[in-house]
Amino acid sequence: QVQLAEAGGGLVQAGGSLRLSCAASGISRSINVMGWDRQAPGKQRELVADISSSGTIYYADSVKGRFTISRDNAKNTWYLQMNNLKPEDTAVYYCRIVVRGASPYWGQGTQVTVSS
Repeated sequence: QVQLAEAGGGLVQAGGSLRLSCAASGISRSINVMGWDRQAPGKQRELVADISSSGTIYYADSVKGRFTISRDNAKNTWYLQMNNLKPEDTAVYYCRIVVRGASPYWGQGTQVTVSS
């Protein structure tokens, strides 16, 4: 059974930084994509960043130049470094993994709050 353990959320002032991490366990198939989504109050969940098994990276326009996704394949762990945070980045952040032949799995979510 795939399990995702997130860490690193919190409260930060605008302009500050946070680093999220997600560790996957119970992986028995090859990993296609590791990523991060977020959901702000009253809004739909949106994709923030993806990194594929081949290393292809995608960022939402709203975070380009400020957020960096990275991974440690040996540990089945990936990260989201968030710099120059803005109040509009406030949301619950969910890590996501797509393994071959299965639907995506999401973590439990971690709250990120950016004060102005």
